Amino acid sequence: GHRRGHARCRSHGAFRNDHRGRASNPPSQEGVAARRDHRQFDVIVTENMFGDILSDEASMLTGSLGMLPSASLGEASSAGGRGTFGMYEPVHGSAPDIAGKGIANPLATIISAAMLLRHSLGEDRAAEDIERAVAEVLDAGLRTADIAAAGASSVGTDAMCEAVIARLS
Repeated sequence: GHRRGHARCRSHGAFRNDHRGRASNPPSQEGVAARRDHRQFDVIVTENMFGDILSDEASMLTGSLGMLPSASLGEASSAGGRGTFGMYEPVHGSAPDIAGKGIANPLATIISAAMLLRHSLGEDRAAEDIERAVAEVLDAGLRTADIAAAGASSVGTDAMCEAVIARLS
């Protein structure tokens, strides 16, 4: 719990010391502040491990890691932001503990693909179509087990993907 998190933050003292003058709080304090009132942050710049810790903490705002897309972006090209190099993936990564069981929430992966279309390929319309399809599926009440209310029915990975695809047609 607390001791483990404290050890991780302390182990990244070089990052904290290098960036202390550029941030209002050192990373360990920003993590607490982000949990207390996330609206005060538009962007948090951090190194990889601390970013992983913060993104796991932030997943509780959405209720599940399965709802969080992510992108690690390079600098935008001179063509109006088109062609930005990036790596896109769901925050949860490959989720090896549930791989092959048909229970993973695919929405973060799908939305990560929409981000790729928008930021690296300049396909804003296609990205919007995917985001709309995901919103429609959620508005219709479809839920995977990780985001379903207690006792409510849920669908598996394939059914959620098929529902999104059907709304793209």
